Amino acid sequence: MTSLADQHCAPCNADTPVLDEDATRTHLAALSDRWEIDDTGRLVARIKFKNYYRIQAFVNAVAYIAHRESHHPEITFGYNTCRIELITHAIEGLSENDFISAAKIDALLD
Repeated sequence: MTSLADQHCAPCNADTPVLDEDATRTHLAALSDRWEIDDTGRLVARIKFKNYYRIQAFVNAVAYIAHRESHHPEITFGYNTCRIELITHAIEGLSENDFISAAKIDALLD
């Protein structure tokens, strides 16, 4: 079985199905504990860093992944904290792409 981090995001459109609850739970279990599904149905991680320099380097690396995968998270950050939100906008829900992106982001931190 190929890990999520080894996969690539596939183009989505309005006909792409939203992941069901079982698939969402299975994919969430494959990620680090920093990820959760928030009350709006987004895949969210909150990450602390030692300082602003490290957080900026991390955000730049996440932006590179987003560009390569053509799947773009919402990213907010401050001095030593970062929040990443993933959702597939074309379907207004979670797709496998969100979990692939999260796994690639996890790989930056492991």
